[in-house]
Amino acid sequence: MLIDTHTHLDDVRYNEDRDAVITRARDAGVAVFLTIGCDLATSEAAVALAEQYPFIYASIGVHPHEVKHVQDNWYDAFRHLAGNNKVVAYGEIGLDYHYNHSSPKEQRDRFREQIQVARELKLPVIIHTREAQEDTIAILKEERASEVGGVFHCFSEDSRLAKEALDLGFYLSFSGILTFQNAAPLREIAKHTPLDCVLIETDCPYLTPVPYRGKRNEPAYVSQIAKQLASLYDRSPDEIAERTSENARRLFKIA
Repeated sequence: MLIDTHTHLDDVRYNEDRDAVITRARDAGVAVFLTIGCDLATSEAAVALAEQYPFIYASIGVHPHEVKHVQDNWYDAFRHLAGNNKVVAYGEIGLDYHYNHSSPKEQRDRFREQIQVARELKLPVIIHTREAQEDTIAILKEERASEVGGVFHCFSEDSRLAKEALDLGFYLSFSGILTFQNAAPLREIAKHTPLDCVLIETDCPYLTPVPYRGKRNEPAYVSQIAKQLASLYDRSPDEIAERTSENARRLFKIA
């Protein structure tokens, strides 16, 4: 049974067939889903969705693109949401210097604040980082994020960041990018990552894996990431599913 550790099931692209998408994933062997908050509204939507299904869990937090919108009451709202036992992580949070939808300084300040809130709530953090490797690692160290642990979601950076993340005790989560034709360097990184430190995700509706490129992504396709990892580790897809699910349950404290 698979665990898709990063979905955006509240996305409007699922409004017409969300239940069918979830049913297809369950039929494909997905036992558990995490649906991810990117600001206050999507965090509330994630929690609401998790309350509807016993096998869906939620994260809360503000994506680096959205931190310019943070208001004074948001962190108290997140603290309130975290009282729900379906909330198992804080994120996705981090730094993204590729688009800079929020200024780098705002991103760094809010990243620090959110790690502090996650430590207060004793929730592991889900990290988004793009073209911000040094600042991401530095802030994680300075804010003692290792005390709660976490995962670098949709890992697609270089081997140096992979090593630094693993040295901090974090997991690496691989997405459909791993199946892309131009992702040979990433596959090499995945191949040399200890299997006990690996999670899998779709990041749906984004980053649809081969052979479904061009279609809307959905959680059922997480099996394609498991198959790709199976070929890299020379293991069966069932073993990859079992091991990555064990890792997810351990990190997010899911029974």
